[in-house]
Amino acid sequence: MILVAGSLAGLIIFTYVQAKGPTVPLAQEKSVVQPSTAPSTDNSKLETATFGSGCFWCTEAVFQRLKGVKNVASGYSGGKVDNPTYEQVCTGQTGHAEVIQVTFDPAVIPFTDLLRVFWQTHDPTTLNRQGHDSGTQYRSAVFYHSDEQREQAEKYKKQLDSAKTFSGPIVTEITKFEKFYPAEKYHQDYFNQNPSQQYCAYVIRPKVEKFQKEFGDLLDKEQK
Repeated sequence: MILVAGSLAGLIIFTYVQAKGPTVPLAQEKSVVQPSTAPSTDNSKLETATFGSGCFWCTEAVFQRLKGVKNVASGYSGGKVDNPTYEQVCTGQTGHAEVIQVTFDPAVIPFTDLLRVFWQTHDPTTLNRQGHDSGTQYRSAVFYHSDEQREQAEKYKKQLDSAKTFSGPIVTEITKFEKFYPAEKYHQDYFNQNPSQQYCAYVIRPKVEKFQKEFGDLLDKEQK
């Protein structure tokens, strides 16, 4: 992540770009979880999703607050170098994107709701850039783990573009998942572990607070 020195106003440039139109849910595919539905205790029923949307510190902090999400890990996917370091990824030469890997219970939060959060909490119209974070490692990407995830992501992306939800066409890549390399320990749970750090206080916190206001229906009960 690149921390731009300067005024508070300069820092807040990093917050995500709000879509100009309403969110477009997948028609007839959004699951409705009844109050009586109990979260799965069987790990074999959990699923995995992998998203790239710029700074993984920011993305991790958002997805950690969703109901049905069991774990969020920051790391690297989509590259050609085994076990890359953060410094290597930052050069843009390894081909990796900064990503989060989400373990979730689809009985509580379906993949389509994760897509809704993914697309609405970053700017998917800027190629290889989020705010002042520039480079292929900051690209917008869905690394799908199944044909079902691929179909849902492609359909959702098409609907958002057709509805002109954003100011420009979505450039998010939808690519088959191959490998995930966890980032260094100090990157994990970064916002929760460093709430007073400047980037966390002025960039991540406003983004999380805005997310909590706009996605109250998807928040874990402890986050409400």
